[in-house]
Amino acid sequence: MHLYSLARFLLVLSAVFALSAQAQGLRTTGTAGATTQPAGTSTAQAADFIVAVVNSEPITNNEVKQEVRRVQQQMAQQRQSPADPLALLRQVQERLINDRIQLQQARDTGLKIEKDAIDQAEQSIARQNQINVPELRRQIEQDGVQLSRFREQLRDQLLMTRLREREVESRVRVSELDIDQYLRDQASNTEPANQLTGLAQVLVAVPDAATPEQIRSLQAKASQLMLRGRAGEDFAALAREFSDAADRSGGGQLGLRPADRYPPVFIQATENLAVGAISELVRTGAGFHILKVLERRSPALPAMTLSQSRSRHILLIPSAQLTEAAAREKLMSFKQRIETGQADFAALARDSSQDGSARDGGELGWASPGQFVPEFEAVMNQLAPGQISGPLTSRFGVHLIQLMERREEKVSPEQQREWIRAQLREKKTDEAYTAWLRELRGAAYVEVREAPQL
Repeated sequence: MHLYSLARFLLVLSAVFALSAQAQGLRTTGTAGATTQPAGTSTAQAADFIVAVVNSEPITNNEVKQEVRRVQQQMAQQRQSPADPLALLRQVQERLINDRIQLQQARDTGLKIEKDAIDQAEQSIARQNQINVPELRRQIEQDGVQLSRFREQLRDQLLMTRLREREVESRVRVSELDIDQYLRDQASNTEPANQLTGLAQVLVAVPDAATPEQIRSLQAKASQLMLRGRAGEDFAALAREFSDAADRSGGGQLGLRPADRYPPVFIQATENLAVGAISELVRTGAGFHILKVLERRSPALPAMTLSQSRSRHILLIPSAQLTEAAAREKLMSFKQRIETGQADFAALARDSSQDGSARDGGELGWASPGQFVPEFEAVMNQLAPGQISGPLTSRFGVHLIQLMERREEKVSPEQQREWIRAQLREKKTDEAYTAWLRELRGAAYVEVREAPQL
């Protein structure tokens, strides 16, 4: 399964198995087709009937109801506004019909899913929720879902994914002409409101109760920093050393944003500046800001530069012999020893880290945004070069991270075109899938009987 299909498959799984907001991992809330009934359900309420027939296979009202409940519970966990129950009933019924048609097509064309593939999917769900497979199974059964039914649904999702991969994705092509046209279309989209701007700042904070003399002194300090930046000094280094803003550890970078997500005074100070230019001092309630324009681009094009980080880590994996609390305590001891000069990070990594990078002293090499899992990357991005994090827990275990250095790496034209190719492929695949499903639905016998009821 290539990466695009895998990503789509994992998104489907997240729709099938509701993930709890609790930190303890996956908590299923019931799945379509589950055979259990809530405690106290009356006989009248449990009475079932057929709501649709797909090529002689029935879809029952209970199947629709159980899936509606699962979707409602998932929306509640994600703090989404409740959907209209009647509209949700119709949407779920329609999706179950389309799923049934695809599963029948997969079986009719001889597609099969081996046990090993289902095992791997089960392991992926457990890993994403930072638990092992036995714990995943225990939680599933605790929620009243039979393990056999859970694995059947994994099989069904894999079947539909492979069918789409064979019938749709393998036929999608993105030509060089498609990419050229995309670039021409984006180049003509020059409306300022549609442009993204990347800024960095150095903030010289002014206390609320500052005297006029203090304000003049701080303004002079800010002016001096502005002149140093304009003279060619590394702006990111100035931010890390002198800025009073929380973003100083990241070189003062504020991110790539549309104009309406910056303070209006920031846009007014930079809208006529070229990329690389530094603004005059900007006064706000926080103090004096010095702004540098890092980038401007269309929202549909990839960044021309990437901020890359080189870091190393020590990973401890909790087990029956090493609890998470004990792992955190051990890593905190490592941090203290390194910072006081009693130990070397690389030596500790080689001796103790339970990661493949241990032999390289924990070195992870240069990494672009999105390369690491979010919980790891979020902590790493807050570090200044040379700084060591506190222990942090990710889906892989407990880490100690040291940021070694950062750099700005230009994206080559070839890399930009590959990014565009991936975006166009995804768009074309979605369009082709919609058309293919419409054809499949047109060739099937579908009889919608009674409207589903809650």
